[in-house]
Amino acid sequence: MLVAVGVGSVEVSPGQVLATLGKAVRGERLSALETIVWQLRLPRVLLAALVGASLALAGAVFQGVFRNPLADPYLIGTASGAGFGATLAAALAGSVPLLARLGAPLTAFLVALVTVLLVAALARDGDSLPTVRLILAGVVVGSIFTAATSFLLVASREQAAGMLARLLGGFGFAGWRDVGVMLAFALPTLLLAGAFARALDLLQLGEEGAALLGLPVEGVKHLMLAVATLVTAAAVSVAGIIGFVGLIVPHAVRLAVGPRHARLLPLAAVWGAGFMVLADLLARTLIAPVEVPVGIVTALVGGPFFLLLLKGRGGRAERGQRAGSEPA
Repeated sequence: MLVAVGVGSVEVSPGQVLATLGKAVRGERLSALETIVWQLRLPRVLLAALVGASLALAGAVFQGVFRNPLADPYLIGTASGAGFGATLAAALAGSVPLLARLGAPLTAFLVALVTVLLVAALARDGDSLPTVRLILAGVVVGSIFTAATSFLLVASREQAAGMLARLLGGFGFAGWRDVGVMLAFALPTLLLAGAFARALDLLQLGEEGAALLGLPVEGVKHLMLAVATLVTAAAVSVAGIIGFVGLIVPHAVRLAVGPRHARLLPLAAVWGAGFMVLADLLARTLIAPVEVPVGIVTALVGGPFFLLLLKGRGGRAERGQRAGSEPA
């Protein structure tokens, strides 16, 4: 993070970054370069770290609840709803005063919440929330919102470039307010998920097995999905849609330290923060002064990783089937 803050059109050493931080905290007058570091670079790097930590943590929770290492925070339509909300605010802000007052981030967050409530209502079966129905409902609702977003992009040709850039994700407009919003969501999510780490371990035995051990399965599922979805919606509302972080980071941590959630969750947050800061650093330096959307960088890294992961799982499954079909 110190290196990322120092990299830019004018290089700043880690020592200078720390000195600027100390002067700002003490309320001393900042030079022009120190003002750039404090007002522009530092909020951007902190927001990238918080968004990366939040998406990776949410991904670890989703993978634990669904018992599937290929699950990610966008599985139940959160990103599609948030993307539609941000696009709607940008396209209609001039004609709808309410959307202008709310702004794109808050509108994205509110529409993401509505999306999740709609998915949950469609998937609910009495008092339970079946996993398969939840995923199917999320795919359908997410597809509808994606189509609606595409329609808005086509209909709003003048603003299409700006809206598309936001959908692809980035931290170019990061400020201290965004950092405060993400911190307000990320920290409680980390604490709450850590408190339920043992419950997530029990869910790996299957819902029936966890229930036999005394775990209130439906209550834990509802709470964990709600918390992970809220922090995902907050991340999308301030940074746009940044894919693959919630998929590849938790899986990489699981390969490194094992499946116990007491270790997996905090390390996923730390690794996610580092991964996102590095991705943002690449996004603004690869073809500087042109800035690449962060979502493109994470997709270029995460796409091949996902394919390798899928191929590895498919190969192991095929070998297992062949071994099972051989006579004893």
